[in-house]
Amino acid sequence: MINKKIWHETLHCHLGQYFLIDKILYQQKNKYHDIKIFDNSVMGRIMTIDNIVQTTEKDEFIYHEMLSHVPIFSHGLIKDVLIVGGGDGGILREVCKHKNINNITMVEIDISIINLCKKYFPTHSNNAYEDPRLELIIDNGLNFVKKTNKKFDLIISDSTDPIGPGKSLFISEFYLNCKKNLKKNGIFVAQNGVSFFQKNEIVSTYKNLKKYFYDASFYQAAIPTYYGGTMMFAWGSDNIELRLTNLEKLKSRIKKTKLIFNYYNPHIHISSFSLPQYIINTLDKS
Repeated sequence: MINKKIWHETLHCHLGQYFLIDKILYQQKNKYHDIKIFDNSVMGRIMTIDNIVQTTEKDEFIYHEMLSHVPIFSHGLIKDVLIVGGGDGGILREVCKHKNINNITMVEIDISIINLCKKYFPTHSNNAYEDPRLELIIDNGLNFVKKTNKKFDLIISDSTDPIGPGKSLFISEFYLNCKKNLKKNGIFVAQNGVSFFQKNEIVSTYKNLKKYFYDASFYQAAIPTYYGGTMMFAWGSDNIELRLTNLEKLKSRIKKTKLIFNYYNPHIHISSFSLPQYIINTLDKS
């Protein structure tokens, strides 16, 4: 709900977070989403979709670095990448930093998200949409993975919560087709909500991933914007050794790229797969 000074998130019905609005920059409802963009003195510019915070200028780097670099450095030989969603451009920006990647396909259902973020969040994409390796496709993600004949080393699902159009990216059919479109030793990763308040979401994802991937798991990162605990990222691969890539190998791979990060590092990478016991217990029962 928005009034003159306060925006309140409605993801959870019995509790929430609020942001003071310095200035409303954009608000419009289209056939896919109810989109709002406003300035906040602490978190900078904020975009909400369907009354749920999607991204902020202040802490977006945590989410985008972890969803991108963890699978890329775990694999070590990523050449072809599919990004499903991610219209704000943050995942694309991070993926484009890897010069050894040959082809990047991005599928976004709502072109208005891309255009709005280019205007209001230019540092998210940082001109990554101009990268010649990118093929941008405006389509429903599930529809694309069902019909494409392309194969990828990495599929990143950067979706909204499983509400509205985002629902189709959390169902068994989507995971099945992502598996079909992965090369040998390919990796699938996806945002999977804040586990403390969204246990049903990780249980559902885990059950579905186990149908199609030998190694189904999660890793995590603490992201202030997504309140309620740690943000979970789903992981699926048929090669368990990729998730267990050791510290020295990670350090070597990172050093070769000469990349500089604000959150990600090899120690964070390894520790992110260490899940709290309540999550382990929940998954063991599923």
